[in-house]
Amino acid sequence: MIPCPPVPRPDGARPARSKPRRPPRPELRLGPVLLARGTQGGRWRVSCCMLFRGDAEPADLRVEGVSLPVPPRFLAEWSLDGGVVERLWRYDFAVPRGVQDGRAGYGLDGDDRRWHFALPGTLVPPRIAFASCGGCEDEAAIAAAGLSRNARWGHLLGRHRAEPFHLLLLGGDQVYADGLWQGVEGLTAATAARRGSTPLPPDLPARLDRWYLEVYRHGWSQPETAAVLASVPALCMWDDHDILDGWGSHPDAVLDSDPYRAVFAAARKAFRLFQLGMADDPPETLLADPGTGVLSQGLTLNGVGVLALDLRSERRPDRVMSETTWEALPGWLDRYRGARHLLLMSGVPVLFPGLGLAERILNLIPGRQRLEDDLRDQWRSPAHREEWIRLLRLLAGFVRETRCRVTVVSGEVHLGGVGVLRGLDLEIWQLISSGIVHPPPAGFAVDMLERLAGRREPLADGLTLEFPGFAETGRRLLPARNWLSLTGQPDGALEAEWHAEGAPAPLRLTLPTLF
Repeated sequence: MIPCPPVPRPDGARPARSKPRRPPRPELRLGPVLLARGTQGGRWRVSCCMLFRGDAEPADLRVEGVSLPVPPRFLAEWSLDGGVVERLWRYDFAVPRGVQDGRAGYGLDGDDRRWHFALPGTLVPPRIAFASCGGCEDEAAIAAAGLSRNARWGHLLGRHRAEPFHLLLLGGDQVYADGLWQGVEGLTAATAARRGSTPLPPDLPARLDRWYLEVYRHGWSQPETAAVLASVPALCMWDDHDILDGWGSHPDAVLDSDPYRAVFAAARKAFRLFQLGMADDPPETLLADPGTGVLSQGLTLNGVGVLALDLRSERRPDRVMSETTWEALPGWLDRYRGARHLLLMSGVPVLFPGLGLAERILNLIPGRQRLEDDLRDQWRSPAHREEWIRLLRLLAGFVRETRCRVTVVSGEVHLGGVGVLRGLDLEIWQLISSGIVHPPPAGFAVDMLERLAGRREPLADGLTLEFPGFAETGRRLLPARNWLSLTGQPDGALEAEWHAEGAPAPLRLTLPTLF
């Protein structure tokens, strides 16, 4: 068949040539979220996670310094009301590093939006930000306290834009999932019937998955938070509120009930996806055997090691970690023998005033008390004393043998603080920084902790624990929202700075190297 020629237009102009239609782009719902994967030779490895609405595969990612486009890898899918589908995708890439700091831009093919992150120079001391407690059990309490929800995130973002951070450490309670009792239909009824034979609603797992999706979208779509997550690769650990308040410290019968196991399964799935960027394949930072289910991570950047312990997956009322994990921990520490500093991330502080007497008093009161789970969570709980001493001895032995300085970095308690373990030619520091969103405590609880922190406490093996406090305030604890920066110095030291709400300047502490 001979094709008919185009019909000429009356004005003599050639007919317009139709442009090929592009397939509709999926809508970006969350992200990008950058996750640090450590160094590989002269490269800085990063994963980028994005949540899109729609079932179409998103475009490739273009990254400055990476010659080929980066294809997306599918992680997970959620089916929402009205037939809407949302899918999480991950992009993995490694960017060459120079001797000095650099900057890499990235964006999707065909999309005008661009994001940037700092490339740590191979000879540049690392600049690290630490934050925790990025939400609240009842977010109405934030405004009721006269606080702007994201003020500290905005402050962190401003500092990052002035002098970019290489790495963001998120120390637990990144999101607060506690509202699931009211937000997930059928959960309360299932929990009330946990001791009976009533089966779980068949759609409860899907409802829980959608709940945690909404929790992450709410917390991580905040403009200031989203801007930080898109521009600083993060290493994350989880704590109880990423699951539900007090997870692991409730009675065994509660933890082992079908509703609570369903909650934990959904929270774990969400944590793996959003905070680890992990489906079935373990990231390079995962330290534990994937078969154990433990999600401890680690990396090293320019002489500073980071070990983020998973202190929730195996937690029970009478233990923090299983014997399998305890046996693996010395091997994990061995990875950092060549480092000058090791930052050990623990959700609850390892070095903190003992509250065992308060816990024993609550245990005498019939029923389950509101603070009982919080006190059982602490390393200093009488239920965990043997494990606590075991950890102190393990860390002390590592410091003596390697001369690598160990500093514990923690959040969870909604205060800032400084503790130090000394004795037998060693010292281990504890830095506490939280919460970046959660309002600080006030009143009697803070006054009591301040008094307890004034004691110099002798421990086992000739070690002593004390809380020197902040020279700028004359107090041992910091009852204000805050975040922490750790900046490497040319001589190998680390300068810690607490950026507290309402403070005219950061509170500082210098941690010299041991060799």
